[in-house]
Parts: sequence; structure tokens; C-alpha cells
Amino acid sequence: MKDLVRQKLSIHVDIMDLLNKQIEKEAHSSSAYLAMASWCDHNALSNSADFFYEQAAEERDHMMKIFRYINDNGGTAYSPEVGGVNHDFKSLEEIFETALDQEISISKSIHNLVGKCRKVNDYTTEYFLQWFIGEQMEEEQTMRRALELFDLMGTEGLGLKLLDERIPQIRNKNAE
Repeated sequence: MKDLVRQKLSIHVDIMDLLNKQIEKEAHSSSAYLAMASWCDHNALSNSADFFYEQAAEERDHMMKIFRYINDNGGTAYSPEVGGVNHDFKSLEEIFETALDQEISISKSIHNLVGKCRKVNDYTTEYFLQWFIGEQMEEEQTMRRALELFDLMGTEGLGLKLLDERIPQIRNKNAE
């Protein structure tokens, strides 16, 4: 019976499996951003904390978008287990460096998915993933802009506090 259901999928079976792995990556990103937000809260960097709480919510939204896409197209989406989330950071700059690395990794994963879609002629899923490509480009740019601020303002004392005040503007600028 399971094989018969899989034959009626709108998406390719291998793509469905890769999308379920992407769900895990998005869930891990969401949890990682929560850990970053918590670190910021504990270090009196409230704007940065808010930024990362919002990032965590966005990553969960991305996860849910993929989750529903799989189910809406006859597949089975699996709720991910999340482990291995780092909670220990030395600085806000390290957090943003980690966030950039994380976004680059997600971008590569999405690009690999698109490549696989092309190989198996899953045009519907390729079209669906185009939104994620644009979103990832924006996410990477946001993290790069934040890291540029560290070079301009420094990582200690008043410079760090002024940087924290600028963080909300980074998201707004990239949203334009």
C-alpha cells in the first residue's frame, strides 16, 4: 500500500526525502537562533536578542512551509528532532559569524535540492524552492551587514552598545 501511495506523489520520492532533511536543518537553525537570542538577552544586548528571536521564528516558518508542501503534494513530512545546539558563545561577533556560516550552509543545501529537482524533472518542487533561494540571499546579506558593523564600531564597551542599537536597521535595510 505504501508503494502505491508513493506512486501518486506530485513530488519525486528522492526529493521528498531531501525535503524532510531540509526540515531538520531549518528546525536546527531555529533552535540555534533561540540559543543566540538567549545569550544576547543575558548580556544586555536586547536589540540583538530581538533580532535573533525573529530569526528563530523565520526559520520555523521556513520549516513549516516545507512541511506543508510535502504533505500538500501527497508526501509525508516528518517532525524533526533537534540536538547539538550550541549555547556557549564568547562574543556577539562570534554569534553573527556562526549565523552567517549557518545561512551559507542552508543556502548550499537549497541549491543542492534545486539541482536534484532538475535531475529528476521535478519542476513543481524546483519552482517552490525558488522562494527559498531569494530568502537565503537576503539572510546571508543581513548577516554580512551585521559583521561589517563590528569592523566599523568595534566589539567592546560603547562600540558594542552602539552596534546593538543598529541591529534592527540591518533587517529593515535588507527587507527593502
